[in-house]
Amino acid sequence: MEVRSTYKYARISPFKAREVTREIQGLPVSAALDLLTFTPKKAAFLISKTLKSAIANAENNANLKPDGLVVKEAIVGEGPTVKRIMARARGSASRILKRTSHIRIVLSDEIAIETREARKAKREQQKKALKKTAKSEAQESAATPSDKKSAKPKQRTNTDK
Repeated sequence: MEVRSTYKYARISPFKAREVTREIQGLPVSAALDLLTFTPKKAAFLISKTLKSAIANAENNANLKPDGLVVKEAIVGEGPTVKRIMARARGSASRILKRTSHIRIVLSDEIAIETREARKAKREQQKKALKKTAKSEAQESAATPSDKKSAKPKQRTNTDK
């Protein structure tokens, strides 16, 4: 079952908020809350508010326990941009864009928990498998040089000088 929570018109640039949401995707709820608590960014506070709201939705509306919940998606989209003007030299002006964002968090209890350590171990196993295939290919190519020696050498012509 999926549960979602949205924080609309958050006064932070989506670029800054996405940096934090990338870190919590795929984590269990307790680990995500811990990570957000100790992240010294404004976005971490706003995202933790949204995550707590999603947890409350899961408990009250869907009768789910927060122990088994995982952050399935943490998406930050662009909201409307407020345009302001700042005076510049010689009577000109420049624009200031005050960006807003929409933070959406989807929690699920159906996904197997895959932590960073598990992802890292998976990548290392893939690297080992690639090395093994490269070694076996190298051994096969080392076994065939006798065939190459038996081939006749190419005869030189006058144009090959």
